[in-house]
Order: sequence, then C-alpha cells, then structure tokens
Amino acid sequence: MAWTKRRWFAALAGALVAIVGTVFALNFTTSEAEIEKTLRHRYGIDDPQFRRELGILLGPPIVDGNRIEDLQNGVEIFPAMLDAIRQARSTITFETYIYWSGEIGRQFSLALAERARQGVRVHVLLDWAGSQNVEQSVIDELKAAGAELHFYHPLHWYNLARMNNRTHRKLLVVDGRVGFTGGVGIRDDWQGDGSDGKHWRDSHYRLDGPGVAQLQAAFIDNWIKATGEVLQGPGYFPQLEPVGTVLGQVFTSSPEGGGDSMQLMYLLSLTAAERTIDIAAAYFVPDALTRRALVAALERGVRVRIIVPGPYTDAEIVRKASRADWGSLLEAGAEIYEFQPAMFHCKALIVDSLLVSVGSTNIDNRSFRLNDEANLNVYDRGFAEEVERVFEADLARSRRVTHDEWLARPWRERVLEQLSSVFASQL
Repeated sequence: MAWTKRRWFAALAGALVAIVGTVFALNFTTSEAEIEKTLRHRYGIDDPQFRRELGILLGPPIVDGNRIEDLQNGVEIFPAMLDAIRQARSTITFETYIYWSGEIGRQFSLALAERARQGVRVHVLLDWAGSQNVEQSVIDELKAAGAELHFYHPLHWYNLARMNNRTHRKLLVVDGRVGFTGGVGIRDDWQGDGSDGKHWRDSHYRLDGPGVAQLQAAFIDNWIKATGEVLQGPGYFPQLEPVGTVLGQVFTSSPEGGGDSMQLMYLLSLTAAERTIDIAAAYFVPDALTRRALVAALERGVRVRIIVPGPYTDAEIVRKASRADWGSLLEAGAEIYEFQPAMFHCKALIVDSLLVSVGSTNIDNRSFRLNDEANLNVYDRGFAEEVERVFEADLARSRRVTHDEWLARPWRERVLEQLSSVFASQL
C-alpha cells in the first residue's frame, strides 16, 4: 500500500511539473521567427516610398483629414477625456491597461455610469493584471448602470497559455468620432502637472477625423478576443469627414497578429532617419537589433537624443536593465538624459521633424513582442514641431548622462544592472 501511494504521489508530482513546464513554455517562449538582420538605410522619412511601405507592409493605410490635440499631464488630459465622455450620445469604447480605484477612477466610473443610464452603449475593457486594484464596487456600479465591462485575459484555466500577453493599449473612442490615445492610465499618480515626485509626467492625444475609425478598430480587435462580440453600426463607425490636414495611421500589434510588427515599424523609422531622432521612453530596454539601428543612425550623422526616467521610477529593475546596455549608444554619440522632477512616463518617437509616433508602446521586449499595443503615427511638420517643443521642455528638466560617467559607475551598480538585464526579455 505504501509503495502504491508513493507511486501515486510521484505520478501526481510529475504531472504538476509537466503542467507548470507547459504553461511556462507557452508564456515565455515563441515559435515564430524574429527579426534578426539590421535594416539598411534606403530612403528618408519624407520619401513617399517610406509612407507607402508603412501603409502597405504594416497597415492600416495612412489617412488624411485629421486634427490632433496634444495634451500634457493629468491636469489637461483627464478633463478632456471626461468632457468627451459626458458629451457621448451613442457609444463609448474604452480600453486601458491600468484602472485603479481612487479619486480619478471614481470620476471616470461616475461619468461612464451616467452615460450608460442615459442609454449610451458603454463598453469597457480592462487588462486583468494591470487593473487588479480596481474595487469591485466600481465594477458593480458600471454594470448596474448598463455598461459592459470585461477583463482581458483574466486568470482562468483557458487563459493559462496567454497570461504573459497583456493589453497595454490606452484607447477611448466616443460616438465613433472622437478618440484619445497615449500613455496615461486611470490612476491618481497621473493627476497634476507632472512636476513633483507624487505626480507622473505624461502625454496623451485627442484625435478627430477619419483616423478615429482606426482607433475604434483597434478597440474592437481586443473586444472580440475578450467577448466574441463584434460591435457594428453607425454609432461605432459613422461616416467621418475631414476636419484637418494631418496625415496619420493607428498602428497596432499583438503576439497573435505578428509579435514583431511594432518593432519593425520602429526599425523602419530609425533606419529612414537622416537628421534627428528624439525618443521619450518610459521604459527603455532596447534589444541588440534596436541598439544597432540607433548606432547606425549615429554613424550616418543623425543626432540621437533619448529621455528616460531618473530618480523617480516605478520599476527600478527596468531602469537598471536599461543602463546596463547604454555603453554602445553613448560611445557612438547618443545623448541620454534622465528626467529629474517626477516619474517620466512619456512615449514618443520623433524623426526628422516630420514623423511622430505616440501611444502605449515602450522600447522594450514586452511592448515589441509580448503586449498588445497601439500607436498613433503622424506625418505632419506642424504637429512634429509641437511635440518637439514639449520634448525640449522635458530635456531642460533632465540631466545628461555622459559616457565617462557611465564608465565610472560603481561596481555594485554594474552587478545589479547585469542581474537585472537577465530579465530583459520580460521587461
């Protein structure tokens, strides 16, 4: 009998190990081939061929007739989003990685519930991992008002193979006509003006015009995955007339739809640069291929400036993993700056004062291969100049890290950086 019990326990333990190993393999490995070779510079950002390839190779098409408003920090961002929600007449679609209970979370839940009670079709999609701190009372209130709320990849047995795939997108579309995207989550840390250690520095963008339909399609892509429901009708996809002169596209990526497509978009943009590359990166852990693209740009005479978080950070392991690989960039002439007043959460790429890519994407493996992301790519010199002015203002509040300083850092920091970089594939 004892021998039988031992054999039974051994078989059970073996089965558990096999299950855990399978779940681990499904979440932390990929069977898809990844981009391995460095892209060559063939043409500039202003060459029609560049736009043609981004619109055809990656999609969706670049559309004209848009207007974009640049919003800075919670003091501007939250009132604009809440005002749009309160003016909704037919539909609201809202997807975010972070939704926490607190003052700003309460304001959003009240506004969404009020619209739902008035007959507006409200659809809310929250990432299960990023929104763990939302109170059940908020969920109950929204559902009682008639809103539909679902979590993306919640902890269930049928999602075990997808637990490492999160939606990091930040999308709000009202009546199919007004859209918002950027880096802001629904959490009190984002309130204020981003000027102190208690309030994060971030940017968000309001989009009007034909490009809003692409934002809506990005939301519905994940809504289908979460619910199996396709949202249709003029309340979601109205006829959109031109309201401005800005060219843009909403570019999305996910492991299921080609895990390296977002990285390819960045690589194509970096490789096309001929004068300047400015990067605002909340989490900057570029892989070897991205570092080579930046070094190659520097060798072509392109000025490269990068702003990253400084003393205030919500992920010290990411900061250390990032610093571990700055050597080749600094040696080649890249300028790296650490933002000083607050946690820096901006995400922007500006190339040759023409192309601007903003949204939810960080320059790290998690954004490039593991998360669902969405970026707004804009081809407009006026908008690029506006974003550059914001970048320069942030640069003025940042401290430059020189190559000599990086080389002279204490050995303890080097050890911690190397240990942190072991986890770079998951950061």
